[in-house]
Order: sequence, then structure tokens, then C-alpha cells
Amino acid sequence: MDWWKKSIAYQIYPKSFKDSNNDGKGDIRGIISKLDYIKDLGADLIWISPIYSSPMKDNGYDVSDYYTIDATYGSMEDFDELLEQAHQRNMRVVMDLVINHTSNEHPWFIESSNSKENPYRNYYYWRDGKNGEEPNNWAAYFHETAWTYDKKTDQYYLGVFSPYQPDLNWENPTVRKDLYQMINWWLDKGLDGFRLDAINLISKVPGLPDNQPKDGEKYVFDHTKFVDGPRVHEFLKEMNRQTFNNHDCVAIGECAYVHPGKAVKFTAKERSELDMVFTFEHTDYYKAYGKNPKKLKEIITNWQKELHNKGWSGICFSNHDLPRIVTSFGHEYQYRKASAKLFATLLLTLEGTPFIYQGDELGLPDTRYETIEDYDDISAKKLYREKKRLGFDETTIMKAVQKHGRDRSRSPMHWDNSQYLGFSTVQPWIKPNTACSDINVANSLNQSDSVLNYYKEMITIRKANPTLVFGNYELLDSKDEIFAFRRFDEKGNFLIILNVSEAENEFLHPLLGKNSAKVIINNYPKDFSLKQNTITLKPYQAIVLHV
Repeated sequence: MDWWKKSIAYQIYPKSFKDSNNDGKGDIRGIISKLDYIKDLGADLIWISPIYSSPMKDNGYDVSDYYTIDATYGSMEDFDELLEQAHQRNMRVVMDLVINHTSNEHPWFIESSNSKENPYRNYYYWRDGKNGEEPNNWAAYFHETAWTYDKKTDQYYLGVFSPYQPDLNWENPTVRKDLYQMINWWLDKGLDGFRLDAINLISKVPGLPDNQPKDGEKYVFDHTKFVDGPRVHEFLKEMNRQTFNNHDCVAIGECAYVHPGKAVKFTAKERSELDMVFTFEHTDYYKAYGKNPKKLKEIITNWQKELHNKGWSGICFSNHDLPRIVTSFGHEYQYRKASAKLFATLLLTLEGTPFIYQGDELGLPDTRYETIEDYDDISAKKLYREKKRLGFDETTIMKAVQKHGRDRSRSPMHWDNSQYLGFSTVQPWIKPNTACSDINVANSLNQSDSVLNYYKEMITIRKANPTLVFGNYELLDSKDEIFAFRRFDEKGNFLIILNVSEAENEFLHPLLGKNSAKVIINNYPKDFSLKQNTITLKPYQAIVLHV
């Protein structure tokens, strides 16, 4: 029963969503208080970033106990109530599951580091040093080196994210057995599935060989040694067989560096591995090279074509690791609303499960902090140290941190325009984005032309038309800035026309000449000029026609 294919997912970053007890941090009871808001939006699948016990070195992506809720967020009783309340509203709940690594404060790791003979030693990757230095030259995502020296046992342990996040050794069958037991415990509780963090990192290249040295760097980053390792599919099949396959649930993979061919291998039903993986190729491209509507069309079309009837993806344009949609893909200023609505249209007319990240339904832009002290993100701090070491001036460094640091999308949710934006009555754990306090839920609900109301309308359209979920996809010929495509099957024929540009553009197509063409939604409701099969589109105009 693939209910998740028809779902509209909403991602909650719990620390920044809603503070119910005024300690400056969001919590589970805050989420419960906003379930009706999410339901009213039209979302029916909630993904919650990690809420397990954690020292919070990476905001919960460093788990110290998989079986307990961190006190920051409340209690297991609170979580049980959240699950019950969500289910009463016909909404499902998915938790983030971080099983490539644990926290270095997890009991397994504490035991593991006690002695070389400890039964938990082989739960992690421990290695002798080489020539008085690290076992190899790997750099980590959030740290200069992927290895941390432990004086007590005179060995190093591997953490491809940070020293606080030692990698679990999936080669050890006991590790896998313990993880599967924990997964089943949550599923038996009634949880509806998991978003599996960094899941294609669980198999490493045997022998953990050195990376090719680059430009005299001591530590070299090269994901090919620890992403999609030789046993990754074997491990995923085994996990599916032992856990997900026995429950009515969804397994969503966060798989780095994935292209459509790999996505099919991960998600094809007959392979019994994952139910879907996220599409990141377009966000990775925009992060690296900036806006490029032509490339956006190419990437999305490739995914739509290659996965159709073969696999499934989760579609997103933003999340807790990425910039906000209007900042990376759209326009932050004059065309903020129009571009936010355009990407809502795109998100909700593609095949794949759409994921909306909290605040994107308001059209929020990135948050930018002035000093490194305002940042909490360990990756932003690593970037700052690197740039400092290379001799860049403070202004240049902070521009890079503002652009790449992950806190740009993690500031508190905008509920109203009170001092702390309705998130809390006290100073939040991270500064609110007061520069755009007028963009908030309270205002948006009262404005008929708000981004929020447009999202609601678009979600209603998708839910009423299975063609937009399961139909065929065809890219239509147009100039680079126009993204025009059809979604069609025996039930309907939809024409989606998007002007991904700050300039007016024309689009010509014979389908436009048909008298039966009916406008389903238009983000410039008063502007629809059609002359002899040609439509003139305003900057960031988005139109959906039923032909």
C-alpha cells in the first residue's frame, strides 16, 4: 500500500518550530499545538528532524540514546501524544534516523573506547596511526580530519562528519542486529516510518585507503571512499527484510551524490531496499553554480523520465541543510512572492512525494548573521576556520558563511510579528530573522494573495488530480528561461508553464490554441494574455492549464 506516493510531506526542524514552555527551544508540545496548522495547509506526512537524546553537537544528528526523547524536546509521553494526535487527524509521522554514526557519548562508543578487548570495540572503526599520524588522509565533512586520536587505547576512530559523530561499523553483524531491533521498537510503537540520514554512507571501501593528495593538502575530502560502498545494497536489503517489510511504513533515504540510475537501484519495488530517495542533483547544482533555469529543466526532466514506473523520489527545493527556496532558486526581493509561488507550482506538479520545509510555505528568504558567534552550525564554524587559515578578510569570510552555513534556514519559525515572531516569549536558542518579521503565518492567513494561501490551493489541486502524481511527463520546447511541461494520462492533460526569470517572456505552443484550455491556477491571477497560441509571461509567472 504505497500511501506515501500520494502524501504531501512537511519537514519540522523541532528546535526552531514552536517553543511551548518558553525556554527558547522548540519542543514536541509545540509541534502538537500546530498540528491543525499543518493539517490546514494540506500536508499529511510529518518528518521530524532528530529528537532522540543527544549532546547536540550537531543538533541531534549525534544520537546518544535511540530509545529516549531528549529533554530539550519533552518526554516519551509527549511523543506518544503527538503520534496519537497526528493519527487522529489522518496524518502520519516519520522520524529522522541517524544510523551511519552515533554520538561519541553513546554507551556503545563509551564502552568501545574503554579498551581494545571490549566487546563493543568493533562497533566502530578503530585503527592504529601511520607514521605517527592518522590512519589515512581523509578529511571530514565538518572537521579537518576524519580521525580522532584516543590517548587511552593509543588508536584513532573514524568520524566522516565530525569527532563527535563516530561511524558505526556496519561490517559487524551485531551492530546491524542492534539497529534493526531499535527500528522495530519504534515501528511497533506506531511510528509511520523513517527518513534515513546519510544512509548510503554505511558501507566503506575495504581497507580505508588514502585519498589522492590535492595541492599539498594534508587532509583530502573524497566521498567515493565512504559513499555507496560495496555492501550498501546488501545492507539495505537486509534492513528492509528485518524491519520495514513487516510494517505499513515508509523508508526514505537521504542518499548523497545520487543520480537517477542509482535512485532506481535504491527504490525499485522489486529490489526491496528503500521506498524513495531525495532528489538533490538540482539543489547541489544551484549551490555550486548559482541560478540556471536551463540546467534546472535538464536535471528535473532527467529524474522525471528515468524514475517513471521504475522508482520513486522525494522532491524538495529546501530543507534544514539547504538555503531557502527564494534565495537559491527564486528572487528574495521584488519577486519574492511570485518566485515562491512558482516553485510551489513546480514542486506540486512533479512526480515524487513533495516535501515542504517549515517556513517555505511563507516564502521566507535566508537568514544572515553578522558574526560567527551568531552561528551554531558546526559546518559553518569549520568553513570559518578554513577561510581564516587561508588569510581571507572577515567580510569575505562572513559572506561565505552566510551563503553556505546551514543556519540560514534554521532560524525560528515565523508565527506572528511579535518580538520573537510567536516562536517563544524569550530569546530563542538562535537569533530570529527579524529582518523579515512581516512574513509570518498570522499575516499570511489574512492575505488572500499570500504564498501560504497559494500553497494550500496548489496542494488541493494536486490531491484532486492523480495525473499530477502518477501521470506521464513531457518537457516542451521553449527558450531557456521558460520551464514548460505536460503531465498527462487517460484522466487528464495538464500544461505547466513557468517563467523562471526576472524578465517577461513569451511561450508558443499549439495546445494553447485549443478553446478547451482552462486555467487551473495562475500566480498573477489578473494577467493571462493569450494571442494566437502565444502567451506572454510576467517575471516568475506560473500557470497551470487543463487542456
